[in-house]
Amino acid sequence: MSIFVRDSGDLRRIVRELRAMDDKKLKAKFRRELRKAAQPLVPKVRRSIRNIPSQQAYSPDGLRAALARATRIEVKTSGREAGVAIRVDGRKMPSRMKSLPSMVEGTKRWRHPVFGNREVWVDQPKQPYFYNAVRTAGPLARRAVSRVLDDITREIS
Repeated sequence: MSIFVRDSGDLRRIVRELRAMDDKKLKAKFRRELRKAAQPLVPKVRRSIRNIPSQQAYSPDGLRAALARATRIEVKTSGREAGVAIRVDGRKMPSRMKSLPSMVEGTKRWRHPVFGNREVWVDQPKQPYFYNAVRTAGPLARRAVSRVLDDITREIS
């Protein structure tokens, strides 16, 4: 599960310019500012995950805690894939739970046996947590990324 904030080529153009300049401090500042622009989305997604309805109380060892721990920011500044991603990364989930982020959201079907009985299977209802949380804060993050792009463009010029 991820949302990727992209700009129409401006981000890639700036990355190319920074690579040509070979200014490590400016590159580091650019990545740091992009990360800071997207940072407010992470607590919103984690709060949304913790508020998923459940019969059980919130546990630091449970599924919701694992989903919250797997939520992170990824900044890519390679030439082809430049952007900022908020990701609930299945690779950061415990073993045998790697596909659960998309199953809980409802983008994949989630079936399981009833109390381990492999003869009887049920569909687990989806509990959307990711897209609802970022939909409201997404425009603010895009504006913050645009401000970062403008600032770096001024510094490059």
